[in-house]
Amino acid sequence: MRCQLLFLLIPTIAQQMVSASDKYTTRYDYIDIDGILKSERLLKNYFNCLVDKGPCTREGLELKNTIPDALLTDCSKCSETQKMQAGKVMAFVQLYHPDMWEAVLKKFDPNGIFRKKYGVDEDDEDEEEEEDR
Repeated sequence: MRCQLLFLLIPTIAQQMVSASDKYTTRYDYIDIDGILKSERLLKNYFNCLVDKGPCTREGLELKNTIPDALLTDCSKCSETQKMQAGKVMAFVQLYHPDMWEAVLKKFDPNGIFRKKYGVDEDDEDEEEEEDR
């Protein structure tokens, strides 16, 4: 199911860096995720940062540097707020910006390891199998 990877791919828009307690910092929990998703400009800026197509803000760079660790650790260092925000961001991007979604997957999961681990795109494969019949 796609949503499973959604909670793991992007811990949140800008909530990175491991603290002494082995959790990602919550210093960016205040960021208005809905505002970013509503702003094509802001969303594209974060996207470009993540896929090495543009400059990064401090928050974007922390996010970009943390994604690989979050994938490897099943987001075990994420707070509940970060998991919730990550799910919201990824569901939105996957639904409304599939081209961005694919580019992020190619960047952070080029071999499909995490997609397979979390059952991402299985629904698409099932649909393709049904169409082939």
